[in-house]
Amino acid sequence: MKKIFVSFAALVLAAFIISSCEQEKYFDSSLLAGKWKSGTLFERYFDDGTGYSWDEGDDVREEEAQDFTWTLAGAELIKKEQMEIGDVEITKIFTVTELSSTTLKYNDDFGRGYTFTRVDE
Repeated sequence: MKKIFVSFAALVLAAFIISSCEQEKYFDSSLLAGKWKSGTLFERYFDDGTGYSWDEGDDVREEEAQDFTWTLAGAELIKKEQMEIGDVEITKIFTVTELSSTTLKYNDDFGRGYTFTRVDE
C-alpha cells in the first residue's frame, strides 16, 4: 500500500511539473520591422534594433518622435527610450502575445494590452 501511495504521489508531482513548464512562446523579430499604428499611437521598428514612437493625439509628429532601442527574445519585448533631457534611459518590458505580418499585440507589466496594425507605406 505504501508503494502505491509513493508511486501515485510521484506521478502527481511529475504531472504538476510538466504542466507548469509551459512552452515558451517565440516570435520572429524580423516581423517587427515596419510602421505600426494603434489609434493615434505609432511605433516604427528597424531591423537594426532601433526605432521610435510618437502619438499624434498629443500633437507629436513622426519628425518629433521618441527614439528607442529594442530587443525581442522569445515573447519578451524590451524597449529602452533615451530621454531628451539628460542621459536618462527608461526601460520598458512587454510580453508579446501576437506578432504577424499585420498584427502586433503586447501587454505591459501592469496588465494593459496594446494592439497595433501594420501601416503600409
